[in-house]
Amino acid sequence: MRAFFARPVAVRVAGASRLLVSPKALGASAYVGDAVKRARISRPGAKVPLKVAAPLPSIERYVSRLARRFDRAGIDSRLLLRGPVPFVTASRTGRELLQEPLGRALFRSLKTHARGPIKGRFVERAPVVTRNSIGDVIVIRRGLNKLVLYDGMKPLRTFGVATGLPQYPTPLGDFQIVVKWRHPWWYPPSSEWAKDEKPIPPGPGNPLGTRWMGISSPAIGIHGTPDAASIGYSASHGCIRMLVAEAEWLFEQVQIGTPVFIVQ
Repeated sequence: MRAFFARPVAVRVAGASRLLVSPKALGASAYVGDAVKRARISRPGAKVPLKVAAPLPSIERYVSRLARRFDRAGIDSRLLLRGPVPFVTASRTGRELLQEPLGRALFRSLKTHARGPIKGRFVERAPVVTRNSIGDVIVIRRGLNKLVLYDGMKPLRTFGVATGLPQYPTPLGDFQIVVKWRHPWWYPPSSEWAKDEKPIPPGPGNPLGTRWMGISSPAIGIHGTPDAASIGYSASHGCIRMLVAEAEWLFEQVQIGTPVFIVQ
């Protein structure tokens, strides 16, 4: 009778080979002495139940250990730059063992003396960020005075731009669009070159054109310009100038939060 109860329970988890766990490892015990006493006073051939103590906390601890072993965290895609080109790492779907159903199944197996394979089931945990969800990415190649709009890793459109003069270089680094304004005012920055300048309202003479896409670098943004002849040159005080119509087009494509990489 003790050998009958001591048979291991078979568990299958995540395609692994069959796991065997003994009732003792699950904290279970059988009332063998009580069963023997009842058998002595029962008629020949009668079925005598073997009662089992199966403490749920012990079973839950075992299932928790299985979860730590077989759960797999999801991995979000990450946006990187390889040279001047965006690269998005692959994402991975995670999985999480459904612990409560497996615990109940183990409990029933011990109580009923069933030892057939019990299958642990998982729920998938989809990554939040994937290659398909990265969306728009802007890369500005300062040395070439080019702006390239990507959809993830796929180039969509290239623009000629003007970047900063040697004494006012456009900053290099990883940024994002933090503000978008239609028909912006121009306000003099706190720089020596602008100390005597006055604010300029929207209109034909506004140095920002008709659209402003400010990035997460102080006083730097992507904007239109009435000075079309400056496109293709290092001609600004640090901002990225575009033709007015092209700045208006880009303004409609990108969102606040769009990544902006500025490289040499």
